[in-house]
Amino acid sequence: MQKYKKTDAKAYAREHMRGVYAASITPFKDDLTFDEAGYIKNLRHWFDDLKVAGLFTCGKQGEYFALSLAERKRCMEITVQEARGKQAVVMSCSDTHLEVVMELALHAQAVGADYVIVHSPTMHFGAHTDDTLYEYYRYLCEHLTIGIAMWNHPICGYTMSPQLCARIAQLPNIVAIKYSAPRNDYVELTRLAGDQIIVSNPSEEEWLQNIEELNWQLYLCSTPPLLLQTKGDTRLHDYTQLAFAGDFKAARKIHESLKPARTAFAAAKVGSGPTPMSKLWQECLGQVGGLVRRPLLNLTQEQNAFIRQQFKLSGIGNK
Repeated sequence: MQKYKKTDAKAYAREHMRGVYAASITPFKDDLTFDEAGYIKNLRHWFDDLKVAGLFTCGKQGEYFALSLAERKRCMEITVQEARGKQAVVMSCSDTHLEVVMELALHAQAVGADYVIVHSPTMHFGAHTDDTLYEYYRYLCEHLTIGIAMWNHPICGYTMSPQLCARIAQLPNIVAIKYSAPRNDYVELTRLAGDQIIVSNPSEEEWLQNIEELNWQLYLCSTPPLLLQTKGDTRLHDYTQLAFAGDFKAARKIHESLKPARTAFAAAKVGSGPTPMSKLWQECLGQVGGLVRRPLLNLTQEQNAFIRQQFKLSGIGNK
């Protein structure tokens, strides 16, 4: 059951959509079937030990493009169940087919997700006009009651301008944006529409600066909260809480201590995109990772050895 009315979506998000939201990775077994038990084990670790405030499920890192519709719905159901009303669930409903987006979003509403996130569509023939993109999100808002987060990344072929995002932000149940854009753009969007939607960027390295300088309340979201922390070492969570409390001196000290981990993590990104590497990194942390599905390629022995070497250099897990 949805926790708020459509007309209250912005106010509800402003009050509750706060803290570090991580992007989940979907574990597969050796036969490439969805590892439900492994996913539940990971969820309990992420929620209980790493203290993530929310989880973004079935995004690009979660290989949504390689999941069936039934699997995506099942991931949603499990995540809502394991969150137990204590952490927020943001369901990625992104797809090239609008009816699939709608089916997933309606399912998210029905099973009790807090919000959905929908990537800006891949536009063909150069037809990525502002009016086309505005109408895409307007249509979703018209047919859904759940709070919707926009998601834009240049990988789709274009970057939405701050002015377009601010226009879309006026829609009644647009509540946030994961804006994978240059800093100048997301600073400008914060100025233009920070009172209408919650603006965020997935750069963990810039997160503290954005709390201090832009008064941001939400990290939405990528995998660092899951891959740069352990049960005994929750520095990302810790510096976030210190910053929210106004103790930026202490927050910066902890933030800077993560530099070796960030450097090693960035160097380890080899192979077919970040997901195969991230799954191996998960396994080094004791989480369930597994293989990736096509079209992604699994790691070679040489890549596997290099990533393990970088993990040791990161210092994560030594506390």
